Amino acid sequence: RIRQGLFLVLRDFQGLTQIIIPQDEAHSHVKKLLSSAPVESVVQVTGIVSLRPPGQENPKMPTGDIEVRVETAEVLNSCKKLPFEIKDFVKKSEALRMQYRYLDLRSFQLQYNLRLRSQIVMKMREYLCHLHGFVDVETPTLFKRTPGGAKEFLVPSREPGKFYSLPQSPQQFKQLLMVGGLDRYFQVARCYRDEGSRPDRQPEFTQIDVEMSFVDQSGIQRLIEGLLQYCWPEEKGPITTPFPSMTYEEALADYGTDKPDTRFGMEIMDISDFAQSLGIPFMRNALGYPHGTVKAICIPQGMRYLKNKDIESLKEAARSQFNQEIVDIVCKPDGSLKSLLTRFLGQEQQSELIQVLKMQADDVVLLAAGEHKRVCSTLGSLRLESANLLEAAGLVLRDPTAFHFLWVVDFPLFLPKEENPAELESAHHPFTAPHPSDMDLLYSDPTKVRSQHYDLVLNGNEIGGGSIRIHNAELQRFVLEKVLKEDSEVLSHLLDALAFGAPPHGGIALGLDRLISLIVGAPSIRDVIAFPKSFRGRDVMGSAPDYVTPEELEPYHIQVSWPVAEAEAKKN
Repeated sequence: RIRQGLFLVLRDFQGLTQIIIPQDEAHSHVKKLLSSAPVESVVQVTGIVSLRPPGQENPKMPTGDIEVRVETAEVLNSCKKLPFEIKDFVKKSEALRMQYRYLDLRSFQLQYNLRLRSQIVMKMREYLCHLHGFVDVETPTLFKRTPGGAKEFLVPSREPGKFYSLPQSPQQFKQLLMVGGLDRYFQVARCYRDEGSRPDRQPEFTQIDVEMSFVDQSGIQRLIEGLLQYCWPEEKGPITTPFPSMTYEEALADYGTDKPDTRFGMEIMDISDFAQSLGIPFMRNALGYPHGTVKAICIPQGMRYLKNKDIESLKEAARSQFNQEIVDIVCKPDGSLKSLLTRFLGQEQQSELIQVLKMQADDVVLLAAGEHKRVCSTLGSLRLESANLLEAAGLVLRDPTAFHFLWVVDFPLFLPKEENPAELESAHHPFTAPHPSDMDLLYSDPTKVRSQHYDLVLNGNEIGGGSIRIHNAELQRFVLEKVLKEDSEVLSHLLDALAFGAPPHGGIALGLDRLISLIVGAPSIRDVIAFPKSFRGRDVMGSAPDYVTPEELEPYHIQVSWPVAEAEAKKN
């Protein structure tokens, strides 16, 4: 850009440099050339680098002490009128950014994000390959459907009725590599899931995929802690290892989720024992059922920062999303309580309730009674939403510069299917090994079996997940056929491989896009991917997916019979 007709600011991959446009007659052609060049044109200059005059330095620019006095200049390519300004503070619609992604990439923030991503991946390769003897192996992209898990993209083949699937992860291949003796594998892996797009999801994404033979859960955890320490950007401050750990049951009971944000308090409190003594009808009814509980969260300074409509919106969210009723309790400045519960409680009981809930003046408590998992999930969701409301009102709860890592372990091995609770599905995937202490339960009561699965959580976001795998063919067949009721023929190649002397093994995959987005503070993983898909999973810039002609489909033995074909025919 040009300032005052005297200065030209050039941008390259290293930043900004101030150019002095010559004003003398001898360089008039240079002045005319530079002054008429449209903004964002590609310009090459040759000149003398000199210190800026005293008092004219710009401490905000890395090159703020120098300037270049131009001798010759050339416009290598001029830029036509831009659809938006290339400035980080200029607001642009998501659709426009996606359509002109190559222009959006010129912004300082995206340049920083992508360059930092490259540096982090390079450090990860160094750590795994050079320091720990891992082998970087590329696995196939065209494979076959995997039972369970996310929905996969299908790719037609020239064999009638036969399709490839794009892998949602290299899971089977990395286990087969362990059977093949490549005992330390890693890959920067492209993965695919046909489940639409969300702020933290893309139909195609990248994982740092790791698998090791002769390893246990703590061995994988120490390796990943060391990996993150080694590649962590210096400017983000050091991270401390080992990371804290909690069980799935503890996470659900205290935070209402399997990915707790531990940067702030407001943990869920279990007051079931105290509630039993109060004799309040709805609490007594809830506690009479199996897994019945009474729990609460305390919102600090809630009366000062939240309006009545905020409290009502939280209660409505609990009703609409979880079918759970919430009772609010307010501690007024004089220490007395305001709540529907007070009509059931004497003064002494109210004082005891304040102590049990650890309430102070202006605090607001949200209380729920019912089935344990539903109550915990409801309060976990309200805890996060309350934090959003408090921060919107000016109370800082979550330090944006803090990075709180957490391992969550001892997940259930199986969960009831949502559509048919009488049937079971894998909580992680069907290759996860049962907890050694629960092996007997696998044959008598599989719903109570814990798994050797572990998740890595950062600031309330799951950034990695892995497990120790089943390495015994008969055990794997039992899980597939008897517990999950899956056709094991689909995985006959893996079952065969496990029967040929598979070593004990385990691994993990880190979501690279999500990890980088959290490090740089991006609101979406789309801001750390060079060419992401839109919210609906489309490539807006290249208009993909797109229609193909019947002639192009013919070799794949496919016909489009949906009304779209007729609509396209009419259009043409």
